[in-house]
Amino acid sequence: MAEAEEQETGSLEESTDESEEEESEEEPKLKYERLSNGVTEILQKDAASCMTVHDKFLALGTHYGKVYLLDVQGNITQKFDVSPVKINQVSLDESGEHMGVCAEDGKVQVFGLYSGEEFHETFDCPIKIIAVHPHFVRSSCKQFVTGGKKLLLFERSWMSRWKSSVLHEGEGNIRSVKWRGHLIAWANNMGVKIFDITSKQRITNVPRDDISLRPDMYPCSLCWKDNVTLIIGWGTSVKICSVKERHANEMRDLPSRYVEIVSQFETEFYISGLAPLCDQLVVLSYVKEVSEKTEREYCARPRLDIIQPLSETCEEISSDALTVRGFQENECRDYHLEYSEGESLFYIVSPRDVVVAKERDQDDHIDWLLEKKKYEEALMAAEISQKNIKRHKILDIGLAYINHLVARGEYDIAARKCQKILGKNAALWEYEVYKFKEIGQLKAISPYLPRGDPVLKPLIYEMILHEFLESDYEGFATLIREWPGDLYNNSVIVQAVRDHLKKDSQNRTLLKTLAELYTYDKNYGNALEIYLTLRHKDVFQLIHKHNLFSSIKDKIVLLMDFDSEKAVDMLLDNEDKISIKKVVEELEDRPELQHVYLHKLFKRDHHKGQRYHEKQISLYAEFDRPNLLPFLRDSIHCPLEKALEICQQRNFVEETVYLLSRMGNSRSALKMIMEELHDVDKAIEFAKEQDDAELWEDLILYSIDKPPFITGLLNNIGTHVDPILLIHRIKEGMEIPNLRDSLVKILQDYNLQLSRDAEEPSRPEMSHFILKHEFGVRESSSSVRPCKALDVSELDNDL
Repeated sequence: MAEAEEQETGSLEESTDESEEEESEEEPKLKYERLSNGVTEILQKDAASCMTVHDKFLALGTHYGKVYLLDVQGNITQKFDVSPVKINQVSLDESGEHMGVCAEDGKVQVFGLYSGEEFHETFDCPIKIIAVHPHFVRSSCKQFVTGGKKLLLFERSWMSRWKSSVLHEGEGNIRSVKWRGHLIAWANNMGVKIFDITSKQRITNVPRDDISLRPDMYPCSLCWKDNVTLIIGWGTSVKICSVKERHANEMRDLPSRYVEIVSQFETEFYISGLAPLCDQLVVLSYVKEVSEKTEREYCARPRLDIIQPLSETCEEISSDALTVRGFQENECRDYHLEYSEGESLFYIVSPRDVVVAKERDQDDHIDWLLEKKKYEEALMAAEISQKNIKRHKILDIGLAYINHLVARGEYDIAARKCQKILGKNAALWEYEVYKFKEIGQLKAISPYLPRGDPVLKPLIYEMILHEFLESDYEGFATLIREWPGDLYNNSVIVQAVRDHLKKDSQNRTLLKTLAELYTYDKNYGNALEIYLTLRHKDVFQLIHKHNLFSSIKDKIVLLMDFDSEKAVDMLLDNEDKISIKKVVEELEDRPELQHVYLHKLFKRDHHKGQRYHEKQISLYAEFDRPNLLPFLRDSIHCPLEKALEICQQRNFVEETVYLLSRMGNSRSALKMIMEELHDVDKAIEFAKEQDDAELWEDLILYSIDKPPFITGLLNNIGTHVDPILLIHRIKEGMEIPNLRDSLVKILQDYNLQLSRDAEEPSRPEMSHFILKHEFGVRESSSSVRPCKALDVSELDNDL
């Protein structure tokens, strides 16, 4: 038997010290721990029969007649040998200075813990309950009640003697009593009564609902929520009673107070104890279940439920099954629920165990979140309540969160969380980086590494750069661009890049990154050479930013090849650093680039590059003929003979005409226009510009046998040469395109000139003169078809 008990005790103690909770996604409201230390020692040899709780200490009664005073950790502070048999009840006043004890052998003691014995008597029947006045410490309140077969009130008289009076009897044993203020509530076999100690009146009787239950096996549980609210739990029934004052006109022979039941409901299990928790109830329940295998009833773990009372029902807030030692042998009467109002502590008392339940604090809330792997919520809760949490540290929760994410393979999220969790702790940063290295995830943490405050060891950054350099050139280049160059040893990384370029010398990403590294290292020459080779857009910015003009004197061709427009602008803007002469010399083997440079120089200033104007004639002729003529016109420094020679060699008619004219050889120029260009309008325009009678004569002679030229002359000659000179020379019968329009224009120009000279003859006379005496020609269309001779009257109408 003893061996079986030892095995049972061992198996119970192997279970967690905290009461087990059913698995649930909802967070429990209470937490549990076993009262140990002295309590463990006591219950190894004895069994608990009752307990009462004060804010300062606990009083535990046992089956072997002992009463122990305990601190809140369960350590024994005092021991009283009251009786050789079971202690049925221990009662304390509100001050915690006086205690009442009753035992199964009829012994009753009421004494001061610090002032000696007050009352000591042995009755002839078991005394089941005792309650001292809540204010017993006062001389006017030296009262207590005891209950066996009758409820007795003991009061100290004026001669320090105790007198007793019967408050109630005849309805079986008194098994439960609670004294609050001026009201005493007790339960016997028939129901619950409330007595007003001030008026010496019994004010209510609340009958028992289920009379089939044995009152000794399923005793009534009573607790006062406040001075006027009594909670009754009996069997599976709960009633909440409110003591109210009766109106004066209703009293007559009735008590001044009455009781109203404000709420009543049934529970699933048998009630072993009750306690208030704000506007809710804590209910300790005795549970019996039926085995599926044997179909026999057995005692299950007791339950501690938090419920919300309603008028005729209740709502379950939480429910916990408690593992207490020896629960398999316990009955409903073996459990008691005591509570400390000040701290919301609830004590579940059973013969072999005392478990303390308390409201969960923020640390407990965080514990539960961590247990459920809700690290994000736990971290947030800790940050919000960091002044109130005692057992947890934000950093520890954060590190646990990072480890959890890493374990789940969520490396990027874990790395991102490092920024917030690790903050400015460089040592922790370095530790986490090495952890990421061990799992091959350095790339994941690289975007989030601190770059300023704090700064990690250069080796950390170099380690990550090498990781990227081995597998991801683009990622490596991104880090080099984003990270300040002073985070790592630049020369180490430069050498690493150069080693990789030996395998892939034309890799643009590596070359560009090497140029950036050279720039960080102020090795601008090497950087510039790479940029030029790559034709990178930042090359001009690099030159300007670091004043690298001395480094580009031998790289002008490369610059021009990359972007001739930007290069020329830069060179012209910095003539003081790179002379025109130097640029022209460098471009000697690239005449097309030389032309671009000299052309823009000429546009800016016609005189700065005068020494190169002769060279420019050939350059324009070769690469930019449209701008040759404008150049010849605007330049006063180019040799005309050389220009004429070049233009004649290339058969540049317009340019040759211009040069001949500029050199005074207008007749040759006009001839070239007529013979080479066949452009009568241009020839006429040229003759007008020169305003030379000989040129007009040459033009008329050349045009006289060419009808299109005659039309052009007729349309333009009137204001510079007498049209009669032309008309006299036209052969009779020649077909002239658009003759009518030309004659009309001549007459209009002629009349306009005469009107200016105030000698205008009549228009019909002029018309007849021209047509009859001078003009025996015919008009033709643009297709040079024969047409009728002009009629003077038609011409007059046109005029």
